[in-house]
Amino acid sequence: MTTYAIEAQGLVKRFKDTEALAGVDLRARRGTVLGLLGPNGAGKTTAVRIFATLLRPDGGRARVAGHDVVRDAGVVRAMVGLTGQYAAVDENLTGTENLLLIGRLLGLSRRDARARARELLERFQLTDAAGRATKTYSGGMRRRLDLAASLVGRPSILFLDEPTTGLDPHSRGELWDLLRGLVADGATALLTTQYLNEADVLADDIVVIDKGRVIAEGTPDQLKSQVGGQVLELRPVAERDLARAHVLVAAAAGPQARIEGETVTAPVKDPELMPAVVRTLDREGIAVGELALRRSSLDEVFLALTGHRAEPGEPEGNGGAAVREGDDAQVREAELRKAVTRP
Repeated sequence: MTTYAIEAQGLVKRFKDTEALAGVDLRARRGTVLGLLGPNGAGKTTAVRIFATLLRPDGGRARVAGHDVVRDAGVVRAMVGLTGQYAAVDENLTGTENLLLIGRLLGLSRRDARARARELLERFQLTDAAGRATKTYSGGMRRRLDLAASLVGRPSILFLDEPTTGLDPHSRGELWDLLRGLVADGATALLTTQYLNEADVLADDIVVIDKGRVIAEGTPDQLKSQVGGQVLELRPVAERDLARAHVLVAAAAGPQARIEGETVTAPVKDPELMPAVVRTLDREGIAVGELALRRSSLDEVFLALTGHRAEPGEPEGNGGAAVREGDDAQVREAELRKAVTRP
């Protein structure tokens, strides 16, 4: 049995004149979460769809649990579950009916499909809403049902493409807990997300891609160390002093100093920076309300690597074009059709 549940070597995918993936290498260890990060249009969704056998690569190789996603596509489909950026459930069906439909399409008997639906509804705390039409569910409930649907076939490998987009913090936390539980039970997950604290909390390893190429990889701590260990945060007592404090910090720390809300932040590469800033502010008569050193965040790592902060946005389409919200439902339909006809 291979150590890696998900592998890509030199993965290439083109859409007309656009190279969505330009030779991507990545590996996800069994029983872990691999965070796949990058700006909108970087190639994350394209990679997920190749791994899930919904797209064929134009070059390189992709393997899931040691099986080639092109040559052994039927075997791969039997082992994976996919949750896209939008909940792809039938709003006119109840929670139970949605899961029964998936179970029957996957070849389960009526009895087994009903037992599996009941088990998943209980696990995802949807039992009380099982008989209600899905259109009456909250956003968080729909996402839980969508994740439950991807687990009907008991997959050992999950592809989660921005699964918490648009959810409130409470619902996002619930999905985090569910994912932790699945991985604790032995599942492997490839997670794409624009919420970098999500990757920081959940991912064992991270791969950052931009313009179809891998630009960094490692554990969250390793990436933070590569970019810079600490960040200075300073908030003046008087808001009127914020701009002047920023100028003074930038003079000492360099152009990466910036204003964020009521705070000036700057990467710390020289241990003498903080005492120098304190002396300068004191000399200029700027009273400090808060002054602290902290570790770099993944958001700051992302900024340093890509030149801008991560922002939730539209899913990737062919050549980077935006995709209609309904396209993820079409992806799920394609996945189900393949599941029904797999060898």
